[in-house]
Amino acid sequence: MNTGNSGSSLETEGLNAETEKAPFRKLGSYSNTTATLALAKASFRSIMRSPSAVVFTLAFPLIFILVFGFLGGGGTRIDVGVTPGSDISNPVITMLSKTGMIRLVMDKSRADFDKLLEKGNIDAMIDVHRKVNSAAYSVNVVYTSASRDKGGILKSVLNNVFYDKTLKPSVAEIKENTIVGREYKTIDFILPGQLGFSLLSTGVFGTAFVFLSLRQTLVIKRFFATPVKRSSIVIGEGIARIGFALIGALFIILIGHFFFGFTLVHGVATVINMLLLATMGIIVFMGFGFIISGIAKNESMVPPISNIVTLPQFLLSGTFFSIEAFPSWLQPISRALPLTYLNDAMRKVAFEGLGLWDVKFQIMILLIWGIGIYAVAVKVFKWE
Repeated sequence: MNTGNSGSSLETEGLNAETEKAPFRKLGSYSNTTATLALAKASFRSIMRSPSAVVFTLAFPLIFILVFGFLGGGGTRIDVGVTPGSDISNPVITMLSKTGMIRLVMDKSRADFDKLLEKGNIDAMIDVHRKVNSAAYSVNVVYTSASRDKGGILKSVLNNVFYDKTLKPSVAEIKENTIVGREYKTIDFILPGQLGFSLLSTGVFGTAFVFLSLRQTLVIKRFFATPVKRSSIVIGEGIARIGFALIGALFIILIGHFFFGFTLVHGVATVINMLLLATMGIIVFMGFGFIISGIAKNESMVPPISNIVTLPQFLLSGTFFSIEAFPSWLQPISRALPLTYLNDAMRKVAFEGLGLWDVKFQIMILLIWGIGIYAVAVKVFKWE
């Protein structure tokens, strides 16, 4: 995904013009805090003037959200939990497992299945037992209103199973029930993935282009002639990137919620948690940008190197569909990518109403990635 460098040139020129007016020194007094804020302000203005930054942070993710928001719907795979203690050797379970569209989940407790049903994470729960003093089986199915369409498909499948010529009508009887659950819409899956992609693009492409351009145009060298610290340059740019990314994230969340019904279980509290996760994500992804700006020889090398970092995560981190749909050999690769854990944490916070402490594992993985990335960035980043 080549973002080009025309936007980055405009951004660098704007940053150069703004920083020339920055009040780094006043009547012999000097404040690094003032310098940092001035740099952040100048960088933020330059970002807002960059067409590529606006397109890839706001417009591009929004297009996908609009498309999938209007499409709605879901897939054809039906997740059915098998109650612990259920007879799994009976012909009903055997035939369900052979349908291809039904995935049987057997590694959860009854309490876990009840929670998953309420959240819509599984589409039904089935319990099969042999009837007392009989060769037939009793089949108890619990559906969830959160997956009405898939529940209807499962009913049809069960009817076909019971009327299949290999099963006698007396082999099993079916009992059905439905519990009330939260509807899981397509937008509830797509929006967090697109938000993660927006943060990834902003952090990688924006940071890589800007710092490489600042170095090549000798802007950083001119900074060194002033009392401004190197940390002020990095922090100022970081504040601008984070601020722009959070504005974009808030815009995407609000569009999804008010126009397509994106689920925010705890309202404003959920939005705040998502923005905190977005802040962690953009900081980690900026580390990739620092590395790329250090190893790239010129601006033409930034897009291909950045694509090597962003495209695998865009495609394999559950942006459009669950990584469970990938082949088993590919899933470990997906689970090693930082965007996977950011997307997962966003979805759990938004739809399931979890707090940041409840997604501490995902946050821990992001922190580990951040430590590793910035350790490399310190080694390869170049100021001149």
